[in-house]
Amino acid sequence: MNSMKLVEVPKRFFGLGLPYIDLQELKGKIIVIEGTDGVGRSTQIAMLRDWLEVQGFATMETGWTRSDLIGQTITEAKEGHSLNKWTFNLLYATDFADRLENQILPALRAGYIVLADRYIYTAFARAHARGVDPRWVRDLFGFALVPDIVFYLKIDVKTLIQRVLESGGMDYWESGQDQNPHSDMYDSFRKYQSQLLRVYDQLALEYQFHVLNARHSVQRTQRALQQAITEYLFEKPKAAGRRKRLVLKSAATKSIP
Repeated sequence: MNSMKLVEVPKRFFGLGLPYIDLQELKGKIIVIEGTDGVGRSTQIAMLRDWLEVQGFATMETGWTRSDLIGQTITEAKEGHSLNKWTFNLLYATDFADRLENQILPALRAGYIVLADRYIYTAFARAHARGVDPRWVRDLFGFALVPDIVFYLKIDVKTLIQRVLESGGMDYWESGQDQNPHSDMYDSFRKYQSQLLRVYDQLALEYQFHVLNARHSVQRTQRALQQAITEYLFEKPKAAGRRKRLVLKSAATKSIP
């Protein structure tokens, strides 16, 4: 039986939201890990899932472009290298809406902790880096729920390039070649990812992300994640407080003549 309990904080939407959703029914939590490719998001989420389940919590994992409805469509559309920046974001919004309706909301109603490998901030960052009006893309995702906590795995572009090259190389979209068609992939990647990282830094300030250094070891990063989740999402133990009150009461009773 799990002795740890989640702090109860009312859910809210980013924008107008979904009028048919009763936010009071959503008892679970949303934990988001953001960051560009190569920072170790998937590894950290897998470790968090194991840790949370050992604590007695049910978990559900969701990730960017993993919608059953449109995930494969996005993959196929990206292979054509012909998506414009508005279509890109409309596809992302459709993916997220499907996952919200069919994965995230049911899990929250059941009291699950939802572990999100990227969230709508990925769309914000990529849209901004591609010159899309930030207000337009924020309004587009106004139906999204505000997560309970967001972690940003921050990395410098030099380390990122090294990791990406070691893990299999660069691709067209992550290199931003739609924005730099006349550059070679390496230069385009460096330019696009540098811009993307600057946008992520801005978002971290705007939305108060918990920023972690992605260059640290996997174990050190995981400890930092677990510590922050324990501090911000779990109720504080009350036993120590009760013991203190009992001691004070006992002392007061003994002092009575």
